[in-house]
Amino acid sequence: DALKSGPTAHQITSAMSRAAGPDLAEASEERRFLSTAEAAALERELLEDYRFGRQQLVEWCGHASAVAVTKVFPLPAVSRKQRTVLVVCGPEQNGAVGLVCARHLRVFEYEPTIFYPTRSLDPLHRDLTTQCEKMDIPFLSYLPMEVQLINNAYRLVVDAVLGPGVEPGEVGGPCTRALATLKLLSIPLVSLDIPSGMPGWDPETGGDAEDGLRPDVLVSLAAPKRCAGRFSGRHHFVAGRFVPDDVRRKFALRLPGYTGTDCVAAL
Repeated sequence: DALKSGPTAHQITSAMSRAAGPDLAEASEERRFLSTAEAAALERELLEDYRFGRQQLVEWCGHASAVAVTKVFPLPAVSRKQRTVLVVCGPEQNGAVGLVCARHLRVFEYEPTIFYPTRSLDPLHRDLTTQCEKMDIPFLSYLPMEVQLINNAYRLVVDAVLGPGVEPGEVGGPCTRALATLKLLSIPLVSLDIPSGMPGWDPETGGDAEDGLRPDVLVSLAAPKRCAGRFSGRHHFVAGRFVPDDVRRKFALRLPGYTGTDCVAAL
């Protein structure tokens, strides 16, 4: 009953803004980039306060990443031979997003292949792997060392190896070797959240990108990380439509508007 007769949330927010005066306006100075700690805090907010599940977040991010690929490499613009996509996944959360991305690319009628050299024992990773296998998405047993073989076989590569706060040494030799190969490719590279291969793309400092991957396309998940300020590729998308408005305000995020029902927006 109190909810029915009391002031609306909009009225309460407006009253708080008026009461706070200039201090609130100053505190809400909007930013485009999050530090590693802020990104982790935003994720905790979604998981603990909003009670979103980890699988939900991974699914949203993976779906949006696949949509971003379709924006840059639309099917009508490529021949059937050029629908091939290599998705390279690591054992952490970024790899799980990559597995979901591959599955949605398959639904969108692309032809993904997955290289997942260090498989996680996490139940979510196992489930996502099973889904890809059931949809007849092939998994490579090894990544060719001759980069021209990869250049000839695939239209583009999705880098889902490392996420913020994950060092190459933490995910094992196969992933480190895969990153060394990805640096030599001439076909387009799409990185999810941050370009893998720190310290070249340190998410906290922004770092010098010379030693890391240099993707043509970057898909920032939820919100851009600090290293995205140094991104110089052709296309940068943010996949954060699922982030509630009050969470955006809390973290003072200046994110672009989304068109229609799009789940990604160009930056």
